Amino acid sequence: MDPKSTLSALRDFCAERLGPELAARYVDLARPGFALTEAEDPGEAAGLSRFGGRALLEPGTPWPACDGFPLSLIAVLDTDAMAPWLGDVLPASGAGLLNFFYLDAESEQCDPASYDLMLKHSHYDPEVSRVIPARFTHAVETEPPARSSVFEPIPWAAAPGFAFPDTWDPAWDGFDVGPDADDMARAMPGSYVEGLLTEWSERPGALDSEDIAFGWSQFPTGSSPMLPSGEDPNRYHHLLQLSGQDEWYIGGDGGWMHWSIPTEALRTGDFRRAIPTPDIW
Repeated sequence: MDPKSTLSALRDFCAERLGPELAARYVDLARPGFALTEAEDPGEAAGLSRFGGRALLEPGTPWPACDGFPLSLIAVLDTDAMAPWLGDVLPASGAGLLNFFYLDAESEQCDPASYDLMLKHSHYDPEVSRVIPARFTHAVETEPPARSSVFEPIPWAAAPGFAFPDTWDPAWDGFDVGPDADDMARAMPGSYVEGLLTEWSERPGALDSEDIAFGWSQFPTGSSPMLPSGEDPNRYHHLLQLSGQDEWYIGGDGGWMHWSIPTEALRTGDFRRAIPTPDIW
């Protein structure tokens, strides 16, 4: 189905279980996104979307670095292939290819100097991450500099759907659960609504994946996006979630990697303002 039809079917599904008014408020939280899985053959790939490989940059684009140390290409999203489902999430002029870079201080490839840099800056510091766009018609595979990790490329298939905020996401703050709800429901509206939605896995547009493009980020630790200077998470939009790959992961015992961006910066295509918002345990 197309996004409009899928959203309408999702609203009907929720209305049967929540009633029309609560369902309408709940579906207003839905964001279009994609479940990312390894493409089994080239025809399944979402354009050039993939984990790892070489960066796809426009000629002359400087390789991103943290204190002079090169970051590593983690993933590429081909937003041209995703644009029909995302609607007005992307800038009107498009976003092309998005290259996601991060300071690799975790993989078997990482340079020992990266450890000290990560201790200095932390996993949440914008200096250890970059998101760099490139026009599809201009982008070329770019050789990484020395000390930058290169991971085996894994093309992604992208199944479209609609995501909802994590139970603990600040998006639930002030959510109206209706006059008949008790104090516990008002305190934990996400849990309350999800408890009423039986057969949730069968909903239209189900987005069920640990690796997600756009949509909403999920936080296994029951946390929420860690933003600089106490900024409001509701003013940010999720870009990419990675639960971990065979060659690369984040954090000490584990973690899920996220990148987010102010919504108004996403709409104007200013990806210089994208930041890392990982969930580490």
